[in-house]
Amino acid sequence: MNAALIALFSLICFFLGYRFYAKFLGKRIFRIDLDSRTPAHEFRDGVDYVPTNKYVLFGHHFTSIAGAAPIVGPAIAVIWGWLPAVLWVMLGTIFIGAVHDFGCLVISAKNRGHSVGDLAGNVIGKRVRVLFLTIIFFLTWVVIAVFAYIISSLFVQFPTTVLPVNIQIVIAVTIGIIIYRTKFGILIPSIIALLVLYAFIYFGTFVPIHLPVFVGGQTESWVLLLLIYAFVASVLPVWLLLQPRDFINSHQLFVGLGAMYLGLFIVHPQMVAPALNLEIEGGVPWFPFLFITIACGAVSGFHGLVGSGTTSKQINAISDSKMIGYGSMLGEGSLGLMSVLASTAGFATAAAWQSHYSSWGAAGSMDAKIGAFVNGGAYFLKNGLMLPDGFGTTMIAVIVISFAATTLDTSTRIQRYITSELGEIYNIKILTNRFVAAAIAAFTPLILIFGGEGLSWKRLWPIFGAANQLLAGLSLLILSVYLFRKGRKVLFTLIPMIFLVIMTSIAMIMSLGDFIKSRNWVLIILSILLLSFSLWIILEAVVAIRNLRSKGEQMDELV
Repeated sequence: MNAALIALFSLICFFLGYRFYAKFLGKRIFRIDLDSRTPAHEFRDGVDYVPTNKYVLFGHHFTSIAGAAPIVGPAIAVIWGWLPAVLWVMLGTIFIGAVHDFGCLVISAKNRGHSVGDLAGNVIGKRVRVLFLTIIFFLTWVVIAVFAYIISSLFVQFPTTVLPVNIQIVIAVTIGIIIYRTKFGILIPSIIALLVLYAFIYFGTFVPIHLPVFVGGQTESWVLLLLIYAFVASVLPVWLLLQPRDFINSHQLFVGLGAMYLGLFIVHPQMVAPALNLEIEGGVPWFPFLFITIACGAVSGFHGLVGSGTTSKQINAISDSKMIGYGSMLGEGSLGLMSVLASTAGFATAAAWQSHYSSWGAAGSMDAKIGAFVNGGAYFLKNGLMLPDGFGTTMIAVIVISFAATTLDTSTRIQRYITSELGEIYNIKILTNRFVAAAIAAFTPLILIFGGEGLSWKRLWPIFGAANQLLAGLSLLILSVYLFRKGRKVLFTLIPMIFLVIMTSIAMIMSLGDFIKSRNWVLIILSILLLSFSLWIILEAVVAIRNLRSKGEQMDELV
C-alpha cells in the first residue's frame, strides 16, 4: 500500500471533520455563537488571565497538547500493523479526541475559567470535585515526571539538540517582550525567530553539548535542571515565555511536519510493515490495548486539563474555541498519523522493519519508540527534500524535545493550579501561594523519577496511558451531564464516553492481573484507586441525572 495515498485520504477526512462536524458541534451542541464574556477579560491580571490573539493561543494550545506522546504511542502501536493504528488515529481524532478538547475548552471558558475538575463538582456534586482533582493530580504528577525524563534522555541521545532547544528559550522571551510590550506585529518577529531557530539547528549539528554530571548520570542531571526550569516557567507571566515559546514551536511543527509530509508525497514509499500483525512475541492483545497505547494522537484526557486549565483563561472570544479546541486536536492527529507512517514506511525494507519490531520487548523501549519516528522522518526529508542526514535528524529530534518541553511547562502550571485548588478545598492557605504550589508541582515528581531502584518512572508508564484515557472518558461524562442539564443532545459525547470507559477499564483490569503476578504493589494500588474513583464518579453522575429527571432542575448557575 502506498503511504502517500493513506496520508492524503486521512488528511482529507480531517479537513471534512473540521469543515462539517466541528461546525455542527459548535452551533448546535456547544453553542459557541452565544456571546459570553471570557475569563481572560473578566479576571485579567497580566499573569494567568490574558486575552490573547487566537492564532497565538492556537500555537500555545497546540504545542501544549502535542508533546511527545502522539509520537511515542503510534510508534509502538504499529507493532500490531499499520491499519489499526491509522484507523484509530483518524476516527478517534475526529469523533472523540477533538470533541473532548472542544467541549472542555468551551464549558470552562463559559464558566469563569474553572478547570474540568472544578466543574465536575458544579455539574455532578461536591464529592466528585475532590475525586476528580485527585485523579487529575496523579495524572499530572506522572506527566511531569515522564516528560522530564523523556527530554533528558533525548538530550543525552541527541546532544546536537541541546544548543537549539535552549536558544529557543531566549528567542521566546525576546518575542514575548516585543509583542506584548510594544505595538509591533506578530508575523515578522515570528518569521525571524523561526529562521534563527533553524540556523541554530544547523549549528547544533556541529556543536554537540554533553552536560557535566553533578548528580547520578547525565540523564539525572538534566532531569534536575529541567524541573528547576519548569518551576520558574510556571510562575512567570504566560505572555513572557509560555505563549511565545509555544507560538514559535507551532510554526516549527508546521514547517517540520509540512516538510515530512512533502517528503513523503515526493518519495511516496510503500508501507513495508504489514497491515495486520496480531501475533506478537511477548506482546499484549491489540484489543483493547491499542486504544490506550495510542492516547495522545487520538484522544487524551490531558488535553482537557490544558483546555480548562490554561487555555480557557487566555481565550479572547468563545467563538475562537472551534479553531483552538477542535482544530488543535486535528493538528495532533496529523502528527500521530505521521508517526504511524514514519514508523512503517520510513524503513528501507520490510526486513528492517521486522528487525526493529521483532518482539514487544524490542519495540517497547523509549529509544526504539522515538528512534523509529526520528529516523523514519529523516528518511522522508533526505530522500524527498535532499536534506543532509545530520540536519534532518537533529531537526526532527528538536521538534520532539520542543513539544515535550511545552507539555512539561504547561503541566507544571496546571499542577500549580490544582495544588492551589486543593489548598482552598482543605483550607490550607500555604498551598494557595503561587510559589509554594509551583514548588510542589515541579519538585515532587522527583519522588517518582528517583524513587526505588534507578529511574522508577518506568514502572508507572504502563498505567499512564490507561489513566489518561480514563480521564478523557470521565471528562466526556462531565460534558454529557452538563449538556443534559442544558437540555441539549448528549449522544455526541455520551457514546465516546462509554467506549473509552469500557476500553480503558478492561485494559486496566487485564493489566492488574499482570501487576498482581509480578507483585508490583505501586501499580496494583494505583490501578485499584483509579478504577474505584472512576466507578464512584460514574455512579454519582447517574444519581445526579436521576435527580434532575425527578425534580426537573435547571442549571442556572452555569452558562
